[in-house]
Formats: sequence, structure tokens, C-alpha cells
Amino acid sequence: MVIVWKLDRFARNRYDSAHYKAVLRKNGVKVISATEAISDGAEGIILESVLEGYAEYYSAELSEKVIRGMTENALKCQYNGGYIPVGFKIDENKHYQIDELTAPFIKEAFLMYVNGRQVKDIVTYLNDNGVRSSQGKPIGKTTVTALLQNRKYIGEYQYRDVVVPNGVPAIISKELFALAMDRLEKNKYAPSSYKADERYLLTSKLMCGDCGALMVGEGGTSQSGKVYHYYKCVTAKKKRGCHRKAVRKDAIEELVMRKTVQSVFECNAMDSLVAHLMMWQAKENTAVPLLRRELEEVEKSLENMARAIEQGIINPTTKKRMDELTAQKTDLEVKIAREEIQTQILTREQVKFWLSKMIDLNLASQDNKQRIIDTFVNSIYVHDDRVIINFNCREESEVVPLQLNKNCSFLQGLGEPFRNKMLEVRC
Repeated sequence: MVIVWKLDRFARNRYDSAHYKAVLRKNGVKVISATEAISDGAEGIILESVLEGYAEYYSAELSEKVIRGMTENALKCQYNGGYIPVGFKIDENKHYQIDELTAPFIKEAFLMYVNGRQVKDIVTYLNDNGVRSSQGKPIGKTTVTALLQNRKYIGEYQYRDVVVPNGVPAIISKELFALAMDRLEKNKYAPSSYKADERYLLTSKLMCGDCGALMVGEGGTSQSGKVYHYYKCVTAKKKRGCHRKAVRKDAIEELVMRKTVQSVFECNAMDSLVAHLMMWQAKENTAVPLLRRELEEVEKSLENMARAIEQGIINPTTKKRMDELTAQKTDLEVKIAREEIQTQILTREQVKFWLSKMIDLNLASQDNKQRIIDTFVNSIYVHDDRVIINFNCREESEVVPLQLNKNCSFLQGLGEPFRNKMLEVRC
């Protein structure tokens, strides 16, 4: 038999109760209530039904009360329980407030993602800087993916059908959030490029100028057996109204590489890049306060463990936990020391030297090509008569007009091939 304290401990609704009792009965098992005297006769069946109905009523009524209370909290934009998004804290009135120590890392995470960094890079960045979830656990890929879709970061409070714009303090702008959501949508198609034998360097950066959709790589074989590689608009590929023609892979990649070298590695752009990098290095280090706060929590835990040992509470688990906390404290102290001595990592001359070495990269290597594109190119929009390239290091876009004629396919006749070699740029 199965013994329960009360029948409402066995099931919260009559359907589940009847179903599982029937399954148990077929297997010779009976359900017994320890505190409710239910006979085996006909009156017992009625009493059991009443008790089960009351249990279901109580559960439904309790659910309504809880939802009503949480809805009232939501209308006041108050915390309703559950996990607290990284970057926020809850004040004494149960309202969301910005956590000054972790919020800058959230904004930086969004910027990293919008500028082409992968989720795993953001995970490493957050964990290396001591950012933890509200449960004190390390940040994982799932956390970052959810973080990039959390509308609380733009100040929107949501609970069920209650939506309150500006209900919580915003950490990032709506424009930045929209860019992140746009890239998340586009990256649904990006994994296919990694399965292909051919490497498509502009994956997740090449956009259709007509509909704004992502252009993805695909290959085709002619009757002669020759293999061709293209970028094709996702909307046109699915025949949803866009008529953008496919773009030859080698032609568009060659064009983007040539214009990147010309636009980024010319004298004025180099000076601007150096200035921006120096400004970035001079920013106030927000990692140290966060690491210090984590260190204080570890030291408090160590103090509590020491008190427990003084009171005679010592066992293998206590010792293991003590060793873990001691190792964590040492690791945090090392991280704090490293951060404090890295206030100015590179000099202006060192930054210039690094950029000059980028010019000398051998573009016979696909990895070097990818490095240039990932570092400097933000997005590319393809139109019939022009290509618009947006760079990470420049505010203005590079507009490249296309000269087309009836005797050549789309994006052919773009001039001398790149020959896998950097253009010589002289200041």
C-alpha cells in the first residue's frame, strides 16, 4: 500500500487521483490516508470524492490568490520572486534597482555581442571578471543567451499579461537591445556555415539590401561538374517575397577585404583607432570592486567556518569546504592584484605596432582573413548598384558603387583580383 498523510498529498485534482489510484489498483496497491478515516463501503467512496474535490478546490483557490497577489505586485513593479537578473538588486521596498558593480558588465556583454563576439566569449569575460548569477553560480551559455533576450534591461517590467514600460531602471538603450535581438535572430541560420566544407567568411555579417535579412552561404554544381559558391538572401531562398540575386562568394569577400584594408589601415583611420584604444584602456576598472565584494563574502564564510570549528563542529565535509574557501580566497586575491597592475596595459607605440602587424598578415590563410573581418567589419549590405560596409572602428559607412553590365553575373567585373595579399597602404 501507499500511505499518505492526507489525500490532498497524493494528488491536487480529481483526475490525477482517480487515474493513479486505478493504475495502483491494477497492480494490487491500495492508497491509505493516515489521518482521514475512510471506510471501504459505499459511504467511503462518497467521502473520498468529497475530500478530493475539496483538495482540488483549495488548490485552485490558492492559485487564484497567489496570482492575484503577484499581479498586484506587478502593477507596482515589485519583485515577485524567482531569480534576479544579473545587473539588478532588490531594495527594501521590493523594487528593482541597478547594481552598480555588475550593471557595467551587462552593458559590455551586449556591446560585445552586437560587435560580433560569440556567446562563449561573453561567458569567459563575465566569469573572469567575477560576475555571478543571483544564486552565486558561474555564468553559463544558457544564462548569457537568456540575458541577451531579457527586456528588463531596457526598463520593461513583465509578469503574465502585465507589461509596464519603464517599470524598472534601464541598463541599456532600446537601440542596443534591438541590435542584439536582430543578431540572435540571424544567428539561427549561422550554424549551417560551420558544417560546410567551404568557409564563408562573411557569415552573420552579410545582409540583403532589399529586405534586411541575413545572406547565408550555399553551393551549387554546374552540368560540367564545377562547384560554385554563393551568398543568398534567406527571404529569397524561402521564396517569401524578396528577389535579391545570389552573390558570388569570392567576389564579395574580395571586395570587402580590399575596402577594409583601404579604409581601416590608412593614416587617419589608424590614428583614430589608436586614440580609441587608448581611451578604452583608460576607463575606470569596474572589475576590482566586484572582485573585492566577492572576496568579502568568502572571508565571511571562512569566519563562519572558523567559529563552527571552535564550537567542535568539524568533520570531513567541514574541512573540504574550508579548503575550497581558502583556495577561492587566494584566487580572488591574485585576480585583484592582476587587475590593479593592469590599469594601462599597452602604450601608444605598442598599439601602433600591433596595428602595423595586422597590415602584414598573409591573407593566403583563411584564419587571417577571418581575423581581419571579425575585428574590423560590423555589417555589409548588398544592393543592386552598391555595397555598404559598416566598420567597427568608424562611424561613417563605406559605400562601394558597382559597375554592372548585361554580360556578367552579379558582383563580377570588380577589378583586379585580390590575390590573397594585402594592398600596400602608404600614409
